[in-house]
Amino acid sequence: MSKGSRDRAANARRIVEQQKAADKRRKVTLWTSVVVVVALVVAGFIGYATISKQNSSTTGALVTPSAAVDDGTAFSVGTGAVTVDVYEDFMCPICNHFEQQSGATLKNYLTAGKITLRYHPVSILDRASNGTEYSTRAAGAAAAAAEEGKFTELHDVLYANQPEENSDGLSNAKIIELAKSVGLTSDKFASAVNAGTYKAWATKVTETFSSRGYTGTPTIVINGTQLVGPGDTLPTDALLTQTVDKAAG
Repeated sequence: MSKGSRDRAANARRIVEQQKAADKRRKVTLWTSVVVVVALVVAGFIGYATISKQNSSTTGALVTPSAAVDDGTAFSVGTGAVTVDVYEDFMCPICNHFEQQSGATLKNYLTAGKITLRYHPVSILDRASNGTEYSTRAAGAAAAAAEEGKFTELHDVLYANQPEENSDGLSNAKIIELAKSVGLTSDKFASAVNAGTYKAWATKVTETFSSRGYTGTPTIVINGTQLVGPGDTLPTDALLTQTVDKAAG
């Protein structure tokens, strides 16, 4: 074999060996990637299971207030022919504005026997209370108050003392103190507030709110139709009055 032939043969063997080595590296890289992906998937399942377990443990068992209506999501006042549903968050300043603007109007309709008013306390603003979950705690306190026939009393006093967004909200002790000012003095109420008895219920109300296609508070619904002002704004008291009167016939 000539020197040139030997050189070409050596080069060919070297190329083959390089290809074999490259194939081996690709296989190692591939299997390493597979192992990493599998590990990440397993870790994801473990993490999800852990978080789910923690959330379940934190939220506790679902306790639906016996006083609740509309699939256990609302508290009803009055027995009038026109149904007015109000979805509110106790941390929401626009909800408070609606209460100041139209709360008296709704109460006048109740006195006149024209409406059935259903309040749905949702908790979409827990993120605005520095981790204290004020919206959920306030909704749970409202549920505890409803069980003692004092929903509207606590509802009104919580709005009268509404904390600012992005504050810690009212403490449980402050909620209990305000409740006493409107005649809620039982140990049962205080225990429910401190134990978070209706925390899971508040979550259920919020999930139902979302499943019905609503995204913001306050949401006002009259006989099944959402009422909004021009440009998707808060309806004025005049528009609310006009709509209820029309529905009443």
